[in-house]
Amino acid sequence: MAVALTVAGCGSATRTDPQSAGARHKLVVWDWKSGEPAAAAYVAKAKAVFAQRHPEVTVEFVAQPFDQYYTLLGTASRSNKAPDVMLFNGGGQIRDRTDLLLPLDPYVAGDRNRLAGWEAFSEGGKVYAAPVTLQGHPIYYNKSLYEAAGLDPADPPGTWDEFVSGCAAVKRATGAACFALGNKEGFGIQFFLSGLGSGILTPKEYDDWIAGKRDWTSPRVRRIFELWKDAGDKELNNGGANSTAMFTDIFRVFETGKAAHIIGLMSDIGHWKDFGEFLPPEKLGVMPAPVVTDGATPSLPYDGGIGYAVAKGTKDPALAADLVRALTSAEALTAFYAEAGAITSDTTIDVSKAGPAAAAIASRIRTGRPALHVALSSKTLDAMGRLSQKLLSGSITVDGALEQLAASDRTG
Repeated sequence: MAVALTVAGCGSATRTDPQSAGARHKLVVWDWKSGEPAAAAYVAKAKAVFAQRHPEVTVEFVAQPFDQYYTLLGTASRSNKAPDVMLFNGGGQIRDRTDLLLPLDPYVAGDRNRLAGWEAFSEGGKVYAAPVTLQGHPIYYNKSLYEAAGLDPADPPGTWDEFVSGCAAVKRATGAACFALGNKEGFGIQFFLSGLGSGILTPKEYDDWIAGKRDWTSPRVRRIFELWKDAGDKELNNGGANSTAMFTDIFRVFETGKAAHIIGLMSDIGHWKDFGEFLPPEKLGVMPAPVVTDGATPSLPYDGGIGYAVAKGTKDPALAADLVRALTSAEALTAFYAEAGAITSDTTIDVSKAGPAAAAIASRIRTGRPALHVALSSKTLDAMGRLSQKLLSGSITVDGALEQLAASDRTG
């Protein structure tokens, strides 16, 4: 059945040739969002915007399973059955596949000032996707657990030592873990690196990392991975982190009060609106990274989250690019924010009335910086995921992991 579904999914992406006699022009979109109920209003609005300009064109969305998405996309591309428009994560996932994509610069020039997050979808000075959301890794905390432990929920800890001390107080009072961590897929280390890294690296090291001048032998870089291992060894995390899925099991641990903190997301899932279903808005806090290194400057780590790209082989590049523009229109992105709680790429949307957590995130976007893990290639991210599991299980040393990561980064 799985094979049949895969073949059916790929087959459905065959494009209609607009030159064929009597054929109705159709554009096919692949993503992993359009099948979600929370995205229904967004997709409907984007299709309506596009239909106003191109009423003769049919648009078909094919929602693929996220855990197989890039494999299916690669198979379809190699067999010349790629969709016209496709969704990508920002960073390594799209940068590794720009040979399959059409540069969008001439088509999206009018959107450059309105939308933010372009860098995550750019490579070699060219833009390959238009950003839909801003994705980042704020540190959320449960104010009710702080209150139960006698901590001030309006004044979260500013240093790592204060943070660990506060976690100990929470555990004594409530039994809750410090961190909700899911690393079954190896994603937890990405959240940890980006969520805490600005409190550990010096500003210059942070800038160098993003620019590709990464020193894996730096004491501060080493400190990040030491803290990752220490958090496991000292039981700051919930039990069974390596066997707990990030999506979506670990979010339930935080929502149900079994952990005081989680390095979550800004959009899509595991974010302020999701948590608001379990925690009253006034009980959900957002804090900067605790300072580990003197001189570190904590900042919100974020980039373009997801964005739509155009296949190089599409029959009508201008038409496909206009569909991308509809998918990133103000009308569509406003619907995505309102229904799904996404912090979208549209900087003109006012989120100040969405609650304290969303307002706190939005207020830090102006001074935010790119997320550390997004600068790494998908190959290095895969290696980091595997090595992070070994660090938690004690089957590799920090130095051994860093040596392998440095080698992967050089070739990636």
